Amino acid sequence: MPVDDGDEGARAGAPAPTIRVLVAPDKFKGTLSAAGVAACLAAGLRAAGPGLEVTVVPVADGGDGTVDAAVAAGFERESLSATGPAGVLLTTCWARRGPDAVVELADASGLARVPHGALAPLTATSRGTGEVIAAALDAGCRRIVVGIGGSASTDGGVGLLQALGVRVLDADGHDVGPGGAGLEAAARLDLTGRHPALADAELVVACDVDNPLTGVHGAAAVYGPQKGATAEQVERLDAALDHWADLVANATGADRRDAPGAGAAGGVGFGLLAVAGAHARPGAELVFELTGLHDALAGADLVVTGEGSLDEQTLRGKAPAAVAAAARAAGVPVVGVAGRCSLDADRLVAAGFREVHTTADEAQTLEESMRAPGPLLERIGRRLGTALVADRRGPEVHGSHARSTAVSR
Repeated sequence: MPVDDGDEGARAGAPAPTIRVLVAPDKFKGTLSAAGVAACLAAGLRAAGPGLEVTVVPVADGGDGTVDAAVAAGFERESLSATGPAGVLLTTCWARRGPDAVVELADASGLARVPHGALAPLTATSRGTGEVIAAALDAGCRRIVVGIGGSASTDGGVGLLQALGVRVLDADGHDVGPGGAGLEAAARLDLTGRHPALADAELVVACDVDNPLTGVHGAAAVYGPQKGATAEQVERLDAALDHWADLVANATGADRRDAPGAGAAGGVGFGLLAVAGAHARPGAELVFELTGLHDALAGADLVVTGEGSLDEQTLRGKAPAAVAAAARAAGVPVVGVAGRCSLDADRLVAAGFREVHTTADEAQTLEESMRAPGPLLERIGRRLGTALVADRRGPEVHGSHARSTAVSR
């Protein structure tokens, strides 16, 4: 426990207590993985001197970086070839620990996997993610967490389901084409060839949005433009998804188009929930269970978390906000670290952050902050560690350090 200045043991020269710091950031997108961010912060903290015990738990929220977070927690990475969103084979991966698997849609079917950035809103497919799930089932995994952030397609999950043995046929009995456009011709759903292991497997969708499949808040209207869809294509895709939902309801006896999360990942949420028998949970919560974050929190005196940009999106269920909420519930103070921060002090305090440091403030130029955040993060970690070592009365982090945004009251 922290020792007060007036403590008899401290006056007698007793060793200062160990201060336990949990470093649990998400990625700095485009520059450093969550594990890379954590390593830099941890190196800086440890360089500050003795008396600090640093535990590293990289996190994610179900989008890109989810497999990396699982691997950092002890899962094994498995590689395979799968169909990319444009229909071209690519190398992707999933993570395995015993009967448990983690699949990341962003790596198989995500926007970053579109060749040369050539978006194809009508024909992009989720098939590759289904192929990865099938590989995990074939390997004997029976609990599969599917992180579905970052999709390139608006296909209602039809590509994913086709990879799992479901046939979607047109009026002539032929398999429909890829993407949301393929759904326009769908006339019949054949579930007889569905992967047999789905019968006794648990599929858990890591999802942080509650959009329905169709309508003004649906997959096409809200997320289609991000994937290159014009206004006319959004209308066309929404009608195709509505038709797809009718077809699935007739085949399964249940209409899940309005289920929270059905519209996630271009309707992949719908396909998994309505046809593959999955259930949805918040992405960050699932990743925390996989990585053991709550166990690490139990003995911590301070938590350091963050991501490339702390902004309004952070507060909508993204990993750093979820880490801060979990730490606050455990009574542990939280420091935020980011490339940049656009949240004011009131918003940060409400989210549980005591202080925020940014590489943008640390760097001489914005270009330096974007190009080489690692040394800047290490410098921030060292400054935090120095403050902790200097103040052995407790893990209080003061707001007087240079280049930080103090948010404590």
